[in-house]
Amino acid sequence: MLEVFKGAGLLIYPLGLCSLIAIYILCERLYALRKDAVLPDDLVDAIMQGKPHPGGRHSVLARVQEFANTNKTDPEAVKAFARLELNRMERGIPYLEVIYAAAPLIGLTGTVTGLLQVFSQISPETGLPDPAAFTKGVALALSATVIGLSIAIPSLVGAGFLQRKVENYAARIDLLLEHVLSYNAKS
Repeated sequence: MLEVFKGAGLLIYPLGLCSLIAIYILCERLYALRKDAVLPDDLVDAIMQGKPHPGGRHSVLARVQEFANTNKTDPEAVKAFARLELNRMERGIPYLEVIYAAAPLIGLTGTVTGLLQVFSQISPETGLPDPAAFTKGVALALSATVIGLSIAIPSLVGAGFLQRKVENYAARIDLLLEHVLSYNAKS
């Protein structure tokens, strides 16, 4: 396994950085987008019933509701604030998209440079490479691509999952926001 990392050469450092950033973003967003942090059940129930509810102060929905209660006469400002909260929920996801695009390209660069090194070792007298060294060199050169793909695939899946989660929350918040705005218009 260590030989695979050695085969990536110096490009293991940007690949490692991509991996660490992807892991951090995935863990942080999964924690930040848990249901209680966005749409706590007790607050959702209170809004659907048109009742005031003091709980869930640190959730996305609570911040939107609090802003709506302080700006009852400006529904457009409330909708803009809700969009800002949704934008805040998407924080970091675009970086995952960059990582899943860049990691395989970095890996491919490592493969190409590795293959250049392998082919530069062809004997000028015979025009043939040493078969054992050639196959080992090609295998090591391809390791950079494997590492890049190993980073890109989880980043791609994670970004898609998180984006879908944010879209689902956005639809729910939009519905609940209509309830809040209609409740504020009546009072």
